[in-house]
Amino acid sequence: MTVLLPGRPPRLPLAPSRPDPVLDLARHGRRTALWTDHGTLSYADLAGRAAALAGDVLGNERRLVLVEGANRVGSVVAYLAALQHGHPVLLVPHGRDDRLAAMVEAYDPDVVLRPGGAAADDALDPMDVTVEVRRDGSAHDLHPDLALLLSTSGSTGSPKLVRLSRDNVRANAAAIASYLRLGPEDRAATSLPLHYCYGLSVLHSHLLVGGGLALTETSVVDECFWDRFAEAGATSFAGVPYTFDLLERSGFAERDLPTLRYVTQAGGRLAPEKVRRFAGLGRERGWDLFVMYGQTEATARMAYLPPERALDRPEAIGVPVPGGSFRIDPVPESAAPGTGELVYRGPNVMMGYAATPVDLSRGAELVELRTGDLAREVDGLVEVVGRRDRHAKVFGLRIDLDRVERLLADEVEVRCVAHDDALHLFTTRPRERRRVAARAAQLCGLPPGAVVVHVLDALPTTANGKPDHGALLRQARLHHEAAQAGSTGVVPDTSAPATAEAVRDQLALVLGRPDASVDDSFVGLGGDSLSYVELSTRLDRMLGDLPPGWHTRSATELTHLAGRARRGAETSDNDGGPHRRRGASVDTSVALRALAILLIVGTHANLLTIPGGAHLLLAVAGFNLARFHLTGRPRPERLRLGLAAVAQVAVPSALFIGGVAAVTGMYDAPTALFLNGLLGRDSWTVDWQFWFLEALLWSTVGIVGLMAVPWVDRLDRRAPFAFPLGLVAAALVLRFAWTGVEAGATERYTLGPVLFLVVLGWLVARARTLPQRLLAVALTAVGTVGFLGDLQRELVVVGGVAVLALVAGLRLPQPVASLAALLASASLWIYLTHWQVYPHLEMDHPFLATALSLLVGIGYARLMQPLTRRLARLTRA
Repeated sequence: MTVLLPGRPPRLPLAPSRPDPVLDLARHGRRTALWTDHGTLSYADLAGRAAALAGDVLGNERRLVLVEGANRVGSVVAYLAALQHGHPVLLVPHGRDDRLAAMVEAYDPDVVLRPGGAAADDALDPMDVTVEVRRDGSAHDLHPDLALLLSTSGSTGSPKLVRLSRDNVRANAAAIASYLRLGPEDRAATSLPLHYCYGLSVLHSHLLVGGGLALTETSVVDECFWDRFAEAGATSFAGVPYTFDLLERSGFAERDLPTLRYVTQAGGRLAPEKVRRFAGLGRERGWDLFVMYGQTEATARMAYLPPERALDRPEAIGVPVPGGSFRIDPVPESAAPGTGELVYRGPNVMMGYAATPVDLSRGAELVELRTGDLAREVDGLVEVVGRRDRHAKVFGLRIDLDRVERLLADEVEVRCVAHDDALHLFTTRPRERRRVAARAAQLCGLPPGAVVVHVLDALPTTANGKPDHGALLRQARLHHEAAQAGSTGVVPDTSAPATAEAVRDQLALVLGRPDASVDDSFVGLGGDSLSYVELSTRLDRMLGDLPPGWHTRSATELTHLAGRARRGAETSDNDGGPHRRRGASVDTSVALRALAILLIVGTHANLLTIPGGAHLLLAVAGFNLARFHLTGRPRPERLRLGLAAVAQVAVPSALFIGGVAAVTGMYDAPTALFLNGLLGRDSWTVDWQFWFLEALLWSTVGIVGLMAVPWVDRLDRRAPFAFPLGLVAAALVLRFAWTGVEAGATERYTLGPVLFLVVLGWLVARARTLPQRLLAVALTAVGTVGFLGDLQRELVVVGGVAVLALVAGLRLPQPVASLAALLASASLWIYLTHWQVYPHLEMDHPFLATALSLLVGIGYARLMQPLTRRLARLTRA
């Protein structure tokens, strides 16, 4: 239910035995506590709202309260309502229904509090909080000291929680406030999420001293973030390593921030050169950089590097926070003198872990924390040099993976994992691939074959901004399994129910996205038409018939739908009905691409005479452009993905055509640059052989450029079918104005007249109802009949578009489906290369000419696959 609570005294008195509040909000009175989209909120108002929510909903008996942590008024009030009034809080991320459901199932909270509405709708009076009271009273035995339950940074997907007491929270907030010299005039912009212990510590430390928070969910790359920063007169913000990457890219160094007093960094190691760079920038601009070290198990912070030491000791984590102390214990993993496991002692050390609700009754079990980090002390400052669990044996050699990363960081940023007697390195720099592999092999004493380098769009991080080595290890395992099984990879047997994790693994492997989660979809991860064929084949074998629009569904949704279909088939079989049909389901666009390239090559090689395949392929290309690139993504992402699609085709094609031209002199220079239609002859020459690629590329460039215009982008989103319908009408006007009813010998291959086919594919992809689909087919007939001067050719185009519009998928025998997938994935490259193959055999051996043309194209596709994937990564990045 949704409860609207104005700031008023609680209706129910709190129990006399209620423990003292963790934070004394009321003593700060009318000072401003929060800056929001709708104005400000004072400490008195904040305390009143928290008390009202506690009195109206939570009552006297202590209860386990799950709160969704977002940088919103509703979340802050809900959190304080429970924390301040003695109810243990289980804090989870906002907007992650899977995590919410997992925690509800694991811990059975008594009450669930969620912020109501969107971030921009945080009304101050009344305030919207969504409340689910799951029972009267509590189902749990809650220890009197228990105040807060947080996921550890390394277990965000599991029910393992850190148990924190009121004293833990108070002590760490006071320590942070002490070394940052916080006072009532300090105001922090919420650059980190509230559910993350680092972001939560910013809230605690500022509310402890009467400071303020500028609430925002925007990123540091958004102007809205800095608008809120300036409006509140903020004096600080916090960042994880990725935040500082964003700051560098967004022109932070040039920003005028007169109120900024300090910046904090934690959540993972920031490269020493970046520490120096930002510390130097701060010294120039009048603010300090505090590099900090902590873990959730220590209520956030254990150490900080005094700002004056950041330039000369950027690799250090510094000194213990006030009230804490360190020691270094020798461990077998490290033989280096003075290096061992870092152990922390202080009042902020957690009570212990929880794995089940029974653990919530346990008291404090620890007085010190074994961090798992390897460290040493130099000149009074502690330096972390690695992790105890980041050692691996490869070829019998013990390798410190963190040390390898640090040594390679001077040349290029990499992440390292070890799997199956191989060292796997991940980087975003394809040009450095060989050099990094050679350097790593030299450092570790490994043979070159034991080092595998993977190039990614971006190095994955956890929700807390730390390197996600777990995702990389999973990706290494998938690559190993694929290599063991051959180039087609491991495809699970459909006799066993597939899991969402298995579907996620296929997304990660095919798209090169180790950060893929069960909530991601093919389109959401930046999939394109080249990877679509491979993934659809894998998932069809894993899940059975894929539903329409599967590429927009998450791994979890696909698994759920597959399970439901499987149960339906079993029920049908038990009732005597047919179970799953034989063969494999093939997406219609995939089948048409395969059929079209067969018709093209077979017709050119004199094996058959069914022209029209290339014009049909233009419509299929427009269909895929709309499905994979003109989606609901933000406009900049549309532009990047569209350019990636162009680069993946243009560069390998230009290399091939240019190479043939250089060796044989067969083609003119404009042909390799796809300018023959503009600069070539009006009569047919061999330079016209690549008209299809030219039309495909320039039409894609034009559409992507058009959609980059903000008002056009908005119009397309408001009218997803009407907008391409209008473009089809304009393209048909251009076609008839250019050619009349029948096109000339080269006009039928020129961009202007054939543009309508690409836009028609776009229209088909947007058609949702039967009348819309039939309209698209009718417009195809209007534009095509008479255009090509050959009724058979025209019927191939119209019929193909009709099948594309009206049939979602085709069921084919398994061998035929596999062949169709192979031909479809290589169709562009077969078209590109077949001109150099079939002419030598077409007169005497048409079948051999056709077969060899297909094989050469498939081979070129395999040869170019690493290049096309790198181009896609570079363009998307």
